[in-house]
Amino acid sequence: MKQLRPAVLAGIFVVAGILSWAGARLWNAYGTLPGVPLAAPIVLGVIAAVLLATALSMRARLKAQRERRPGAKGVEPLMAARAVVFGQASALVAALVAGMYGGVGVFLLTDALDVPARRDQAWYAGFSVLAGVAVIAAALFLEHVLKLPEDEDPTKAPAKA
Repeated sequence: MKQLRPAVLAGIFVVAGILSWAGARLWNAYGTLPGVPLAAPIVLGVIAAVLLATALSMRARLKAQRERRPGAKGVEPLMAARAVVFGQASALVAALVAGMYGGVGVFLLTDALDVPARRDQAWYAGFSVLAGVAVIAAALFLEHVLKLPEDEDPTKAPAKA
């Protein structure tokens, strides 16, 4: 399984942001722009908390296993793989969603903040972006915790000292 690269996540964020900003401008020109739900930052925050809790739990279990503490519960490989896949999927979706709400938020900030409803929508979009960044950070931390040590290449000749 390949590691997520922050540059890929940033690219997804930027492309989604630009497309959603353009879509918000177009949608607003032809009608009423749909609102940013209040639940968006809450759901992203819950996902970030679950990822962080999983990472901290796995890190503690792996540390106890390395130190050979009596009664230490190890981490099953399949459980670790599922956690990494969940983290990677969450990070990719969070980059897309945060970019989308970021683009809408930029549109709202530049269009009409004098309307109280639009101001509230801009706040929700901003909190959604922050929560999306928290999901990405927690997912990358989880991936770091569960990263396997690098294997040496057996075909590679040993270095001479």
